[in-house]
Amino acid sequence: MIESSQIIETIRMIESENLDIRTITMGISLRDCADPDGGAARKKIYDKITSHAENLVGVGDDIALEFGIPIVNKRISVTPIAIIAEASQEKSFVPFAQTLDEAAKAVGVNFIGGFSALVHKGYTKGDRILISSIPEALAATERVCASVNVATTKTGINMDAVRHMGEIIKETAHLTKDRDSVGCAKLVVFANAVEDNPFMAGAFHGLGEPECSINVGISGPGVILAALKKLHGASFDDVAETVKRTAFKITRLGQLVAHEVSRRLGVPFGIVDLSLAPTPAMGDSVAKIIEEMGLESCGVPGTTAAVALLNDAVKKGGVMASSHVGGLSGAFIPVSEDQGMIDAVQRGSLSLEKLEAMTSVCSVGLDMIAVPGDTPIETLSAIIADEAAIGVVNNKTTAVRIIPVIGKKVGDVAEFGGLLGKAPVMAVSRFSSRTFIQRGGRIPAPINSLRN
Repeated sequence: MIESSQIIETIRMIESENLDIRTITMGISLRDCADPDGGAARKKIYDKITSHAENLVGVGDDIALEFGIPIVNKRISVTPIAIIAEASQEKSFVPFAQTLDEAAKAVGVNFIGGFSALVHKGYTKGDRILISSIPEALAATERVCASVNVATTKTGINMDAVRHMGEIIKETAHLTKDRDSVGCAKLVVFANAVEDNPFMAGAFHGLGEPECSINVGISGPGVILAALKKLHGASFDDVAETVKRTAFKITRLGQLVAHEVSRRLGVPFGIVDLSLAPTPAMGDSVAKIIEEMGLESCGVPGTTAAVALLNDAVKKGGVMASSHVGGLSGAFIPVSEDQGMIDAVQRGSLSLEKLEAMTSVCSVGLDMIAVPGDTPIETLSAIIADEAAIGVVNNKTTAVRIIPVIGKKVGDVAEFGGLLGKAPVMAVSRFSSRTFIQRGGRIPAPINSLRN
């Protein structure tokens, strides 16, 4: 039975602490849409997406109105397009991206993920075509998101793909330079990518997923922050326990919404992603949570330990609140989407190197990082390699969403708009990684991967 005090508490969290359901993401398998005729394949893709997701936005809006719970985004993820489009033998997969964009607009979702390839051990012909199509595809569409998985703990790091992705990121930046290179904000490079991630830009519907599923991503940094403000001087035992209990409450709300969406759409419930996803809104910041633990500014010594505590406590609380937890689940640290992170960069306490250290214990990786537009391709690739190594060795998902903003230098601000926010351009090392990146090949899997 739900007590009145719990209802009042939830209303308070929604009204004053920025609690919301960040996304309802419908995963759709396109495996039956492959066709040697590219035009026929694209028609199948459009028809399947629009038929399965035609009521997604309406149902989400109805539930938000009836329950009084903000549901910010409705999204779609699909089977990696490299797999589906490969059968067509076309030389560019940009038309497939345009079909995804058209389908997303038709059903009213704000993003569609799955213009993706999995190349952690090597390329197929379709993988090469898709990756080469990414810059033009992201420049020519509004709602399509792309991702490439270049490493896993089991296979190691595909350094040929790492080098290639540096080139792709730079080309994407140039093709969208009139919009502060925003195309790169819709492109993620992964290690250990997960198949049921509801968050963009890295969502895709994995090969082990069902025909269709509903995955929900929750939020709630503001709720955690409000809870910690009552613990001045308390021990870390109390801090961890408070975060854990608060995460439990937030996740129960996500579980409720996920099951209701699943029931009304007649689509199986997949997972709840526990991730604390910040926004540019005041108080909705992971950085502010870190500072509330007693650090003068996010990025100072102690920050990595604070993120580790936060990430672990969120997982512990959330796991007890949902029957199926998945996706990325933890604490996100995107610079452009977190006003506290932006402030820390601008006051000089948070560097790219410190962010990398934080990614060893956070939920994902280097996210929404703006760097100078003249950053060498090899430096971009080396940043991807470092982040992939953290993921591979620690058997966790890591990612890089980095934006070399053409025409801007350190200290300038890139404006991406909406949920993507704005980002101060951060400094990168002036020393070269060129010879290292040009070696190519694969970095072998670590010894801890041999668990069979």
